[in-house]
Formats: sequence, structure tokens, C-alpha cells
Amino acid sequence: MCCCSQEYSINDIVRGKVTWNTDNLGDFVVLRSNGLPVYNFCVAIDDALMGITHVLRAEEHLPNTLRQLLVYEALGFTPPVFAHMSLILAPDKSKLSKRHGATSVGDFKQQGYLAPAMVNYLSLLGWNDGTEKEIYTVDELTHAFDLDRITKSAAVFDKVKLGWMNGQHLRALPEAELVSMIAGSLESAGLLSDASSPFALALSSLVKGSVDMLADAAAQVPALLSYPLSGTVQSEEFKPIQEDNFLEVAHAALAAYDSGDLAAAVAGGHDTFKKWINSVGKAQKRKGKRLFMPMRIALTGRMQGPDVGELLLALSKESGSDMVDGSSFVGLAARMEALRSWVDSQQ
Repeated sequence: MCCCSQEYSINDIVRGKVTWNTDNLGDFVVLRSNGLPVYNFCVAIDDALMGITHVLRAEEHLPNTLRQLLVYEALGFTPPVFAHMSLILAPDKSKLSKRHGATSVGDFKQQGYLAPAMVNYLSLLGWNDGTEKEIYTVDELTHAFDLDRITKSAAVFDKVKLGWMNGQHLRALPEAELVSMIAGSLESAGLLSDASSPFALALSSLVKGSVDMLADAAAQVPALLSYPLSGTVQSEEFKPIQEDNFLEVAHAALAAYDSGDLAAAVAGGHDTFKKWINSVGKAQKRKGKRLFMPMRIALTGRMQGPDVGELLLALSKESGSDMVDGSSFVGLAARMEALRSWVDSQQ
């Protein structure tokens, strides 16, 4: 190996031409006193013997490259093509570390992230295909990925963005698969006794469009099963609805329940339920928000949520043993009893 001053250069895929002078290096160790070779000696030989053509690694390894080039040259090996990528940073722009949360693929899997979502998100940290596209399948990435599109700028690991992307991949799954996965997560969370029951599947279908993580379902379901009418009617948002003769709609809901028309409308599915609500609107000369909002409050006890008919249909499928703890479950009969008590208090 020549001891005179020499310049060595690489055409790094990410950083372009990088040049070192051996004057700045001096002698370097290749074998420790205990007989074990050092990293820079081992890795160059190992890569050469395995026929490695491209080495993609963090920018932290750039200073090691000159030593490895000298080993390649001394042993007559052809150096690989190098690409030194910028580090992934934490939201505070510091180096990503354990203190920022999950650090292994296994950790993210346990938290409920889908493998395709992780591949999608990680691929976009320091790379893009030149378009605004963000959601890719693994197959699409395989065909789109190009080393020349890796960027120099450091990327920030954003778990909020990762969660959003996971939700996009969840909702891209076949509906039956997604619903089954949500039901399984509800069973694992201790909310449901049987993930394959009609109630579990119907309940899971209600939240399939609003979860980014499977664990989100367990946080949403208890609220759907409850009937918070007492709190809603005391809110400021309810006042204009009450002043628009909410009692008229509540009486209609109670009358339909007593006659069996409400149960029949729920059992008939979406179109039948919608037809029943429209008949109430026609009788009371109501439509749009003046009809649907007071009816939602009367039947669900809240001012927002999933489709009212689908929610009531899901509730009707509860067998009495589907809930591990049924204390949060309020079925249609109990809802109408609570509504009737409130109506009576207003007389």
C-alpha cells in the first residue's frame, strides 16, 4: 500500500463526487492486539467476497469509506457503488433514538401498524418518485423506486403522518378483511367475547372508516354503545334544536317504537330506515338537518356519529353475551325508556 499522499474519490449516488486525501488519514489499525480484525477491514472483505455491488448506508459511515477503499485497493477488489443517505430525525430535529419511542419493526407491529404501511412510509423518508403521490403498494414501490431519487436532506420521522398512512392502507383492504381485523382487535381489547359474532362484525363495520390504527376501534366503540342523552340536552348546541320543537320528533320516535314501526324499519336495512325517517319528515314538514339532527339525538343521544340506522341495526344483533362487560351497552329499549323519561320531564 503506497505511503505517499494520494487522493481517492467516489461518485456517491446521493452526495455526488466525494474526495479524500490520505494525508488526513495516517496509519490505521486493521487488526487488534487480541487478533480480531477491525470493522473497516472486515466489512470491505466481506462485501467483496459476497459480490456486493451497491452499499447504501447512513451518512455517518462516510468517514469510513476512505479506509475501506484502501483495503479494496490493497487486496485487488473492485469497490462497490456507494450511497450515503441522510439520517432520519426526530420531530425535534435531533437524531432519532429510543427516547422517541418504538425503535424496532417488532415494536411497530405490536402497536398495530400494517407492514405495507410501514414500507410505504419508510420509503418516503428521503425518497420520492417526483410526483405528489404518497400512498403506494409494495409492488408499486418495487417498480417506482430509483436510487437516483434519494435526496440529501434529512427526513423527519412523524408518527402522526405514519398513523394517517396506516389508516389509508387499512381502508384499502377488502371490507370483509378489514372488518374481521377490527373485530379481532375488539376481542383482544376485552370488549367482545366473540370476534366472529354478527354483533361484532356489525359493530366493527360501523367504525371501519374512522380508524387509523386497529386500537382506535376500542376507544370509539364504548361511546357508540352508550346513550348520552342527558348530557346532550344540557349542552349549548342543543338549545336551537330544542327550540325547533325537538319534542315533536321525540314523540314520533317513541310512537314508532311503541307501534313496532321503528324496529321494523331498523330490521329492514338502510333503505327501509331512510324511508321511515322521510315519512316522519313529511308528516312534520321537516327535511334536511331539521329532520335528521333531532332524530339522531332522539335515537343515539348524541349529535354526531355513524349512520343512525346502521348503528341501531348493529345494536339489535347483540345476543346478550356478546359483550364481555355489558355496562356500557344501551339497547333500543333502554334508549327509548330514557327518551320517554326526558320527554315526560318536559311536560
